[in-house]
Amino acid sequence: MTSELAKSVGLLGYGRFGRAFAELLLDAGFEVFAFDPHEPVPDWLAADGPGTLAKRCEAVVLCVPTDGLETALDALEPHLSAQHLVLDVSSVKHAAVRTLEARLGSRIPWSATHPLFGPTSIARDERPLRVVVCPNAFHPGAAARAKVLYEAAGCSVIEEDADAHDRVMARTHALAFYVAKGMLELSGDAPVPFAPPSFKAMEQTIEAVRSDAGHLFYPIAHGNPYAAEARRSLLDALGRIHKALESEGARRAETPPAVTAADRYAIPEPAMPAPALGETRSLIDEIDAELVALLARRERLAERAARVKAGRGLAVRDEARERSLLADRRARAEAAGLDPDDVAVIFKAVMLFSRNAQDRYLKSRGGPATP
Repeated sequence: MTSELAKSVGLLGYGRFGRAFAELLLDAGFEVFAFDPHEPVPDWLAADGPGTLAKRCEAVVLCVPTDGLETALDALEPHLSAQHLVLDVSSVKHAAVRTLEARLGSRIPWSATHPLFGPTSIARDERPLRVVVCPNAFHPGAAARAKVLYEAAGCSVIEEDADAHDRVMARTHALAFYVAKGMLELSGDAPVPFAPPSFKAMEQTIEAVRSDAGHLFYPIAHGNPYAAEARRSLLDALGRIHKALESEGARRAETPPAVTAADRYAIPEPAMPAPALGETRSLIDEIDAELVALLARRERLAERAARVKAGRGLAVRDEARERSLLADRRARAEAAGLDPDDVAVIFKAVMLFSRNAQDRYLKSRGGPATP
């Protein structure tokens, strides 16, 4: 089987991830169809059943959690042939591979995959979007076909064995969910009146978990065969640190330490700090690189807006929206201690940049540019 690109993709499942993934594929120029027995699908994307998906599409993506794979394959399998490619997107590969092996085996090409992003990442147009693709012995070429599809959708692909994937996810993905769940159990949704940047970063992690995939806590924590070991390792490490801190007073009373407690418990720095000017210039370079990446995201979102406007017969330029945006950005600048006039100049340039991006997008698809 060649690794040529599948031009039509069917989504079996149109929940939050399915809807967002459809948007990503459409932006990349794929023909997309979707079916979900429980969620509404727009008429222009809707297939009337799994059979129609299989008939119209070369690749079918099972946009369901691991515990929904059996049901999805019950409906889809009778309509598949050796020409199809079937992908799953679940977070735990151990169970997914076992199900795909049992149901599709060597008859239907399949590959277990895990997009390391969710609906919020797609909606925010974050880049890069990474995907783990797990090769299998039944269909050596299926992973290559999956890689081509994901890369055409703008994703960065990592090939990894399913077992190794789950080991890494147990110590990263599963622990992030575990810590987030614990922090929420500890404090609930009570607002924090003030906090240092270190805690703000933790808050952002918790919000990312809640907004992207909070419903997956149990499947990730329970379904990953290495998650329990990772949790125990974390709790053991925290227990050792807690015990050492509790006994520090007795240690100091018995013998004055040669090394201070602050030094003994210090969290290692990632690297030696650079000289002041060099460090400052490096930080400015990093910020500029982030600004360019943000402009690239803004351009892609502007292209998405152009497509929606074209579908509704709207002009590219919305002067009322621009006036409102400038007023808001001036207010934000003033609150941040910046000169509102200087910031307004920057955002006028950014809006021109976005209008030009929309015009280019429309021209590339045969539409007229908007004055």
